[in-house]
Amino acid sequence: MALQIGFLLFPQVQQLDLTGPYDVLASLPDVNVHLIWKDLMPVTASTGLVLKPTTTFDDCPALDVICIPGGAGVGPLMEDEATLAFINTQAANARYVTSVCTGSLVLGAAGLLKGKRATTHWAYHDLLGTLGAVPVNERVVRDGNLLTGGGITAGIDFALTLAAELFDEDTAQVIQLQLEYAPAPPFQAGSPDTAPHTVVQEAQRRAAPSYQQRKAITERAAARLEI
Repeated sequence: MALQIGFLLFPQVQQLDLTGPYDVLASLPDVNVHLIWKDLMPVTASTGLVLKPTTTFDDCPALDVICIPGGAGVGPLMEDEATLAFINTQAANARYVTSVCTGSLVLGAAGLLKGKRATTHWAYHDLLGTLGAVPVNERVVRDGNLLTGGGITAGIDFALTLAAELFDEDTAQVIQLQLEYAPAPPFQAGSPDTAPHTVVQEAQRRAAPSYQQRKAITERAAARLEI
């Protein structure tokens, strides 16, 4: 029987959070991959790419894997009752509950990170603890059937890790080779630990408004969950 893999698709999603792991997992044999939202109207990602859901909350089959990507639109999701209810319903019986980037904050708002090791984008990492998680500064973090990936490009690492879990390492490595995933960035600025100090300061300045907004939402979610 084909594996059912579902990605939450929502307005202002970070498209690479979604499309990076989508390419990996959709390359697995005998899988059905779904893009899920409340309706089937096209959704605009944070950088303008238009994506189309393939199924709705009501019509989505029971998922073996549910994945929540991040993006500018995660704040509203963290307080959206229909979305949180859908995630909880699917997570109850899924083999793997997963996220990429700030999608983990949505899992936390759904009450799924309590006492769990997890990661997220570096700029929002300290918000995990407010949601009851144990923050871990790694690209991919596993705690039982919970797999969380770090910021944006870490979604590919996450998906290859999950592919090896679902099938085996050889299958995952064949997909990695097919995608020619052999990162060799021109700069060592992909982490605040290696980026120049001035670059980190500028990135923090740009993230500050969304950080403050998400901090307030995270605190409200924690109060609702009595964390």
